[in-house]
Amino acid sequence: MGVVVYTQRVEVIESYQERRDCADQRIADFISACGFLPLPVPNRAGLAEQIIETLRPAGIILSGGNSLTAYGGNAPERDAMDHVLIELAVKNQIPLYGFCRGMQSVLVYFGNELVNVDGHVAVRHMIRADKECYEVNSYHNQACKELKAGGELRIMAQTPDGVIEAVRHKNLPIAGTMWHPERETNYTQKDINMVKELFGGVV
Repeated sequence: MGVVVYTQRVEVIESYQERRDCADQRIADFISACGFLPLPVPNRAGLAEQIIETLRPAGIILSGGNSLTAYGGNAPERDAMDHVLIELAVKNQIPLYGFCRGMQSVLVYFGNELVNVDGHVAVRHMIRADKECYEVNSYHNQACKELKAGGELRIMAQTPDGVIEAVRHKNLPIAGTMWHPERETNYTQKDINMVKELFGGVV
């Protein structure tokens, strides 16, 4: 069983003067459902390369939570961690999947801009992907509506109001979705198959 490392959100506990790494337990459950061994990593960019080189994971997941600091977030250590992990994925062709904030990090890394959007927090909406329409969850205030011209990403899914909901790198095993696969009551087979295919598992 291959190891998949995943990032964690930062919670600031002022009364203890602590910045805590934490993650929804359902993320680990989802990774396990995809056939991989989940392993959370701390928000320490300096450790990222050592962790990746030592573990040689089957894949990397950039999870949700904490807006990017350029868009009002308060966790610069997450920005640094995501940036380093994407660099390592590109350099070593390690499969990488980012959801929600994770996809935002992928978008920004490849030169795209985010904009504020309304009506995308704690709702469900329809998306169109590969001539098929289906419903997904949504928990984000920022999104991308237009990819950088001639850039390295391509649109895989979009909402009727123009929000890009999924992307894929044109050449590398890097993908992103704005929805949270782990927050579905029953994980969808589409999400499981996407992760398995991306990380080299059997679909």
